[in-house]
Amino acid sequence: MSLEELSYSPILRRSFLGQAGVGLGSLALSSLMKRELRAGNVNTSRSSTSGMAGDVLQLPHHVPTAKRVIFLCMAGGPSQFETFDSKPKLREMHGKPMPESYTKGQPIAQLQGQELKCQRPLAEFSHHGKCGRLISDFLPWHAKMADDICVVNSMVTEQINHDPAHTFMNTGTAIAGHPSMGSWVNYGLGSDTEDLPGFVVLTSQGGRNPQPIASRQWAAGFLPGRFQGVEFDSRGDPVHYLRNPAGVPPSQQRALVDTVGELNGYRNQVVDDPEITTRVAAYEMAFRMQASVPELMDISNEPREVLEMYGARPGDGSYASNCLLARRLVERGVRFIQLYHRGWDHHGGLAKYMDICCGLTDRPTWALLTDLKRRGMLDDTLVVWGGEFGRTPMYQGKGGVGRDHHIKAFSMWLAGGGVRGGIRHGKTDDLGYFAVEDVVHVRDLHATMLHVLGIDHDVFRVKHQGLETGLTGVEGARVVEEILV
Repeated sequence: MSLEELSYSPILRRSFLGQAGVGLGSLALSSLMKRELRAGNVNTSRSSTSGMAGDVLQLPHHVPTAKRVIFLCMAGGPSQFETFDSKPKLREMHGKPMPESYTKGQPIAQLQGQELKCQRPLAEFSHHGKCGRLISDFLPWHAKMADDICVVNSMVTEQINHDPAHTFMNTGTAIAGHPSMGSWVNYGLGSDTEDLPGFVVLTSQGGRNPQPIASRQWAAGFLPGRFQGVEFDSRGDPVHYLRNPAGVPPSQQRALVDTVGELNGYRNQVVDDPEITTRVAAYEMAFRMQASVPELMDISNEPREVLEMYGARPGDGSYASNCLLARRLVERGVRFIQLYHRGWDHHGGLAKYMDICCGLTDRPTWALLTDLKRRGMLDDTLVVWGGEFGRTPMYQGKGGVGRDHHIKAFSMWLAGGGVRGGIRHGKTDDLGYFAVEDVVHVRDLHATMLHVLGIDHDVFRVKHQGLETGLTGVEGARVVEEILV
């Protein structure tokens, strides 16, 4: 029935408003239940989470050690040989042919068919912290937090080119259309704030060849759309169309949102479409964000010493400012925050661009961990640092000394949220080509991340196209218990 017909019938109009009220009441009840769950008042006993419920699931499965995640993505693939994996043998072999026993039959990106020669690390490594962790001189500020981070030298992945490798790191598969890790976490746990999205993305750039990052890297895939990541811009308006048009006061905007919510609620009573629920939630969130986001993004109200610690300047869109915003976001209850810094694709000019990228990211990363730690938030915040893959131990001579993409061994680190600081996990061979000890697959990283959040990755699945599907896929993954407290 059309709205015009409804307007001419008082009885039908009352019926319409009554039914719409039931729909909105259900949404309000859902919101209250989410709050009860976060307060620990809802039964969270272990059970199958299969299904496609439109709301946040009743998780966690077990007591978590982390409440939230900050994922620092060094997009492009930072070299492990200039950061965390010192290789004396590779230094000795510099300029000599890479033994074919390592490379024969192995996937290679741009070096395919070329003469493969060993490339020494272009950095000196020193021991730091009480743990004596070896860290390169490109990362002097990382050296100050050696005892807080767990370096994993034995990471492996399956995709050798940037976009599919990002997709694999974010979703656990190279197949497009699957939910990102932040969306899975948001779906399982919800947010601790009613005024901001549960999953926020910030981007910055600086270095060699800052390749684009597609928004599908933080998409919800086949999960309800409201669990997708929301990209905030640290320059100008943080979210497009966030401000009211000229002449539209908040009261009028509130009335519009309420009316649209009523109409959508009525329609949802008829078709029971989860995307309608998503739209209603999006309108409500957008209205609340009009008040919460401008204050959040205005870092000029931070004390001068904090801005100096990060190296942040209000409105500059830098990685430093994004790190400070990440701390402000976790303070306000955002569940999953992802920072991309684009510029780590060092096929040439390796030393030059390592200086640039590390200069832009090293100190702010230290500042973020230090700030979380002194505020008592690092213990329940998992911080992850790394790229979509690593770099080859072989020389690539394009525009100067460089390294190609590499998937058989690379380094990442984790800190806080139940992870043991000051340790190294895993080992590569003498030339750093293969991970040979305590190998950690990307899916193992996902399983471990979910575990510290209180989620059993084997249970946390939904049915999609007839298959029980989760972030860790169906191929198998393990929680890396050795790095946990």
